[in-house]
Parts: sequence; structure tokens; C-alpha cells
Amino acid sequence: MSADAARRVKRKGSKATRHPVPASQAIAELMTALGIDKTLRKFSVLTAWSDVVGEQIARVTEPDRIENGVLYVRVTTAPWRAELSMKRFDILKKVNRAAGADVVKDIRFR
Repeated sequence: MSADAARRVKRKGSKATRHPVPASQAIAELMTALGIDKTLRKFSVLTAWSDVVGEQIARVTEPDRIENGVLYVRVTTAPWRAELSMKRFDILKKVNRAAGADVVKDIRFR
């Protein structure tokens, strides 16, 4: 339980009462407590790829995996690979903005 969550619990005898919190906050705290928040953010990067890069780039690419902060993306042709390599930092910013955290440190197009 986070420190904020612990502060919201008031002890009265043997009963504990909690102040209501938004469901989104409760879920976020649960994900953090379970240690799956980073994994879910990585998954969100892979699933939101086409929304982040747009339809044209999504047609010629496929995100493969994130390993040690590096997003590996398969590209259909060498010219597209060269073009995307030049746009790597812009795409990196968009990916991390969509994830809500700096999940990806670098992108490798293959």
C-alpha cells in the first residue's frame, strides 16, 4: 500500500475506515503495489503503435518488443528504415508521451 493510501486509513478500534478515492487512482495504486505498472506501460506502447505513428508508418512497421528500454520495430523496406531512423527521436517522444512515462529510451528499426 502506498504512503498516500496508508494515510487515508483511519484506525478506530479494530475497524479501518477508508476515504473514497477515484477508481483510476485505486487501480494505479494496485498496479504499482503488484509491480505490474511498468509491464502494462510497455504493453500499451506496443498496442498503441499505430495511433502514435499514424496509419502510413503503421502499414510498413510492426513493433516487436521492448527490451532493456529499447523498442525493436520491424520495417518492411530499407528506405523506410532509413527514413524512420532519421525520425527516431520524434517517434520516441510520441511513444513515451502516449505511455505516460519514459518507458522507451531508444528505438531500433530492423
